[in-house]
Amino acid sequence: MEAVRLVRSSDRSIPQIAKQIGVSDNSLRNWVDQAAIDEGKREGLTTDEREELRRLRRKNKTLKQERDFLPCQS
Repeated sequence: MEAVRLVRSSDRSIPQIAKQIGVSDNSLRNWVDQAAIDEGKREGLTTDEREELRRLRRKNKTLKQERDFLPCQS
């Protein structure tokens, strides 16, 4: 992402760069942190892992709803 490259290649602070590109400090900081995780330079869930977790949680929710909807069989 271009914003992350800008942070890494600049001697300006994250708040300065965030203001320049029109995003919040926290958003830009999160992007920089997530890029480091994706590159294996920092511990945490990668972007792909986060997407898979979201997908699996949605699937689990759907399965629970389907299970709860089925009539009980005795």
